[in-house]
Amino acid sequence: MRYPQGGGLTDAERAARERVRLQAVTGFKAGGKNREIAAAFRVSERSVERWRRQWREEGLAGLASKGSPGRPRLSDVQMARLERELERGPLAHGWVDQRWTLARVKTLIGRLFHVSYTVEGTWRLLRRHGWSWQQPARRAIERDDDAVELWKREVWPRVRAPRR
Repeated sequence: MRYPQGGGLTDAERAARERVRLQAVTGFKAGGKNREIAAAFRVSERSVERWRRQWREEGLAGLASKGSPGRPRLSDVQMARLERELERGPLAHGWVDQRWTLARVKTLIGRLFHVSYTVEGTWRLLRRHGWSWQQPARRAIERDDDAVELWKREVWPRVRAPRR
């Protein structure tokens, strides 16, 4: 099902739809036709057919809400393990440098837990658990920080163009 605003259902809307499905069961028990039940609840006949089939095969549990499809798929225990593995660093997991990219974290999650995330989903998961985006500072190995500070303090004020 597609939604014009691009989002899914809230918990309250999901509960309301579940109540409608459960109310339809009284119509099933009374021997009501799909067309009558669909008209009473202002839904399509195909939905009523699907509900009846689920009720017949699985009982009331078949009509229960499945919950939000966007909930996190890693448990708290799995997340704690992921954080420990991230703290070990990329070298411990076979990468050649010390940078954790989202693609690498995504691959690590797949290796450890056999769960597939998108790169964007990986970012949301990490951000939700307090991780932040960082960019490594690119500096020459030969850089002399003391000489740079001295230059900024003494030379730069003399060569800087005056403001108009």
